[in-house]
Amino acid sequence: MMMEIELSDIVTSVNGRDKGKCFFVIDMADNFVYLCDGKTRRLEKPKRKKLKHVRIETKSGCRAAEKIRSRQKVTNSDLRRALAEHLANQLGDEGGM
Repeated sequence: MMMEIELSDIVTSVNGRDKGKCFFVIDMADNFVYLCDGKTRRLEKPKRKKLKHVRIETKSGCRAAEKIRSRQKVTNSDLRRALAEHLANQLGDEGGM
């Protein structure tokens, strides 16, 4: 069963030069998502990518995700911090000692 990608989800790019990178979905239109990570893709210039070229990682409940969902002002540093936490948690889960 395929999970539906929604606003504020954390996704991974599966195609293109940004393959393997994590992003927040900050907007959606037709078959496209608009992605930001706060560093290489900032809020001022989100990456437009086809839905089929991203894979959902997680439904995030962090503060940045809440701000995106409620259409509040979110900053690039909010996104960077949230993605760093997500990646740290992911590495921690896979470490398994």
